[in-house]
Amino acid sequence: MEPALFSLFSHLRFWFVAGVLLWLDLWSKSWVFYHLSTSEIRDFIPDVVVFRRSLNDGAVFGLFSGYTSVFIIASVFALGLMFYLFAHSNRKQRVLHIALGLILAGALGNLYDRAFIKADVVRSKVKGGNQAPHIGRIVGDRDGPIIHIGDYPDGNNVERYVSDTVTVREQGVVRDFIKFVPRFPSWVPKLAGREMWPWVFNVADAALVCGVIILLLFTAFDRAPRA
Repeated sequence: MEPALFSLFSHLRFWFVAGVLLWLDLWSKSWVFYHLSTSEIRDFIPDVVVFRRSLNDGAVFGLFSGYTSVFIIASVFALGLMFYLFAHSNRKQRVLHIALGLILAGALGNLYDRAFIKADVVRSKVKGGNQAPHIGRIVGDRDGPIIHIGDYPDGNNVERYVSDTVTVREQGVVRDFIKFVPRFPSWVPKLAGREMWPWVFNVADAALVCGVIILLLFTAFDRAPRA
């Protein structure tokens, strides 16, 4: 069986999917953060999907915030793994190539943000608190008794923090903007009125998750002999 590494069509599938999804991710992030204000919510599919600006310092869907360096290392490892899996596949494993392209696009899209989109992250020093970090741009003195932080990137809508009660760190963050808005109906026990999907995400997150799901399904059901 011809290895995918030496198959033109295998490369076209892999790189086309990765390139298109990466372009869509970076373009959509730039468009939303340029055209929408911080507080603006714009319908994409009425009552289903809205666009709103959000920054997160975590992983997919904002989970595990504050570990940017770890996520960058994990993304680089994921890139290497995708290339390895592609190089050791054969040209007939088309679904695998599409899945790897999706994962590659997702990893690269969020890696770009973490490497080049820098914001100030303000966290409370209160132990045991569940307050979400404020991500924006420090306005004025960073070392004064009062810290002023505004929206990213223009510094508008300033909020004030006593410097002794917070920590401030400039770090890479990910731009999110896609939000599902449906809520559970009133007849669903314990979940009535709650959001079905509470996270804000982006195209890279969606590509990454879809790619992993397809890869898992492929691994479970593929019975093609290995060269």
